[in-house]
Amino acid sequence: MRVFITGASGWIGTALSKELLAAGHEVVGLARSQASAQKIQALGGSVVLGDMDDHDLIVAEASQADAVAHLAFTLDFTEFDATVENEVTLLGKIGTALAGSGKAFVAASGTPILEGRVATEDDHLDPSGPAGARVRTANAVLALADRGIRSALVRMPRSVHGEGDRNGLIAMLVGLDRQLGTAAYVGDGQNRWPAVHISDAGRLFFLALEKAPAGSVLHAVGEKGVPMRDVADVIAARTGMPAAGVDPGQLGVFGALLGGDQPASSEKTRQLVDWKPTGPTLLEDLEAGYYTN
Repeated sequence: MRVFITGASGWIGTALSKELLAAGHEVVGLARSQASAQKIQALGGSVVLGDMDDHDLIVAEASQADAVAHLAFTLDFTEFDATVENEVTLLGKIGTALAGSGKAFVAASGTPILEGRVATEDDHLDPSGPAGARVRTANAVLALADRGIRSALVRMPRSVHGEGDRNGLIAMLVGLDRQLGTAAYVGDGQNRWPAVHISDAGRLFFLALEKAPAGSVLHAVGEKGVPMRDVADVIAARTGMPAAGVDPGQLGVFGALLGGDQPASSEKTRQLVDWKPTGPTLLEDLEAGYYTN
């Protein structure tokens, strides 16, 4: 199977590429730079140079592939709406090109934030939430199923952790903690973040490409909810900083996210595609020093 991946050199894209190549599939990755291209080639994939504005190129590669994984997204809050608009337009063009093909098209999104209630695959994303504009992208992906494309949405938890993570939310949190001199949590720290190990995330995307039914919503959740006080305590033990509750205003836009109680489950996902997370837990990766060394 020839699989075209946008964002192939990224955190999740790399994990998926490893899964596909180990199973004997061909990976073609979209790369914006020579550095990204080298990462893809080092894994054993081939490269197409371009970015998310190169619609004709991306549509052509999607048409030539047997399956597509869309993992690229430019997180630029100064041009967030324009970025989403570009992505939705691109998805419409891909829908026209692949209509009736039955090809797999899998894309990433985020688990819903429902404040204190466990989110399931049946819950809808909130368009008024922190990244609500991206709900348009998620809906556009699922709408491809109505055009004869086996589209699926894989919702990611707050923490996609593992050795080598430099840009995820846990890495950001540790960086903020170092600036504050405190392993921070909000309130009593009993609010929860869902989490998944990167190897399990890559495996789920592989399974989604292989057998997720059209229009599926999957949750890449290995742990339903990790209390943020527990996270702070491990960071404190590893760094020598004290663990303490902080005013979320001290953390800027990160404050509301750190203080939110946002557990999520993946029971339906596990049954639907026979996914069994086996990777280390978030606290185990923190205790291993991947985020604090």
